[in-house]
Amino acid sequence: MMSLIIVAAVSLTACGTTTTSRSGSGALMGAAGGAAIGSISGNAGSGALIGAGVGALGGFLFDQHQKGNID
Repeated sequence: MMSLIIVAAVSLTACGTTTTSRSGSGALMGAAGGAAIGSISGNAGSGALIGAGVGALGGFLFDQHQKGNID
């Protein structure tokens, strides 16, 4: 089950074409994945917050890479 969640999250990371949409979709998927992982340890809220932050950062970095601003 956990591997299915990870594969889905990685395959959908940073969907969109603008910085905002990529960061937003990354945050949403990160929050969902973080909540799922956090619920295993009994702390879904913290997992969702951490996942949202990491997902938003990942979406932003992916967007900047696609634009050629970072390697």
